[in-house]
Amino acid sequence: MRITPARELAFEVVRASFERDAHTDAAFREAADRQGLAGRERAQAQRLAYGTVQRRGTADAAIERLAQRSPRLLDPPVLAALRLGLYELLFADATPDHAAVDQAVELVKGAGAAHAAGFANAVLRRAGREGEELKAALLGDDSTPEAAAVAHSAPLWLARMWWEELGGEGARPLLAACNEPAERALRVNTLCLDRDAALAALREAGVTASAPDAPWPLAPPESIVVEGGFGEAVPARVEAGELTPQSRGSAAVVELLDPRPGDHVLDLCAGPGIKSGQIAARMDDRGEIVAVEPDSERAAEVAAQAERLGLRGLTVVEADARDPMPPGFDRVLVDPPCSDLGALASRPDARWRKSPRALERLAELQGEILLAAVGALRPGGTLVYSTCTVSRREGEERVAALLAQAEAGEAPPLAVDDLGALAPHLASPQDPRCLQIRPDRDRTTGFFVCRMRKDADPDE
Repeated sequence: MRITPARELAFEVVRASFERDAHTDAAFREAADRQGLAGRERAQAQRLAYGTVQRRGTADAAIERLAQRSPRLLDPPVLAALRLGLYELLFADATPDHAAVDQAVELVKGAGAAHAAGFANAVLRRAGREGEELKAALLGDDSTPEAAAVAHSAPLWLARMWWEELGGEGARPLLAACNEPAERALRVNTLCLDRDAALAALREAGVTASAPDAPWPLAPPESIVVEGGFGEAVPARVEAGELTPQSRGSAAVVELLDPRPGDHVLDLCAGPGIKSGQIAARMDDRGEIVAVEPDSERAAEVAAQAERLGLRGLTVVEADARDPMPPGFDRVLVDPPCSDLGALASRPDARWRKSPRALERLAELQGEILLAAVGALRPGGTLVYSTCTVSRREGEERVAALLAQAEAGEAPPLAVDDLGALAPHLASPQDPRCLQIRPDRDRTTGFFVCRMRKDADPDE
């Protein structure tokens, strides 16, 4: 039996993700371009590869149940083929069971593991026979962190953390949202056209686009939501500088920063420059933005964004965001490296790259950057702290730690704006002055956002 090109590509990407620790999206683009796959075959390969990587946790639980052995004991190509086959059997309704089984077995043979073909065949055929019973066992119960980790294919530590922070009623839908299609949203470059004109142009090109139907601040005036594919119209307009892919959650951060024309703005950890560009457009490109990014490649991306959007008032500085900056900025955005737990739906392998230890390291870094940011603010200036995550360690606890430093005289005095009073539907349960945007409830990227003001100097 000939293996379909889509499954060959998906198998290669799955192996690269788990055997070489490659980023799934990068591995897919490289392999798909090399193999020349396009159209429906490319789309099918992407669905299979991304879905298999996302659903690794559920597949591994199925393997352990069906084969009575730990997935860690299997040869890597055999494990990859089983994961792919089980994804098709459990989650891809369009694939006949016999095709999913036969193709996975052929992948095992083609990978030089013919000795395990019978084993793979037996496991997958049993999965096909016991389909409904297996689904009920694996997917039908998410009443505990352990069961939810299997049902929603999440690391157990993450299920336990969200259970502890949000309770079961909050954790379950959040875990489920990690496997839902990510929002497809765009930001209009209002320096060159308005949203109505952009919507009309996209609709004329056959793109199903609309202004977001959501409460403030999740409906920024420059945001567009797309249902279905981008087609050829969106990439062309992105290249022309008219549009930028950006979720509403991300755009809401700049909405809350509220930059004005003539402001002096500092954007710390700016790469790849998405929010920097939005800030510049909000300022009508009148004023000054200093975009700080320590990574040279990401700093280059910020510069490329500025050139694509035709910005004049944005300066890119390649530096560590913890380094002191000259004081006097009207507004400072701190969007530091974080665990990205609010964006797991759009990054299939991200959940498997995180760990509690990584969160601790990130929290320490975030605290150091926040302290430097406060020093760069002018008296009376505005600081927005945002993280693309749902994690108290990186959100409310970082704010509390900074305020404690201010109280102890280790940082300038700060006042927290009550954003929860302005948007009670988004208020953080732990600190209602802050906002916690959630992928499950708000259907966009999850962000924690806090807005603070540096107390004015009484002598001025």
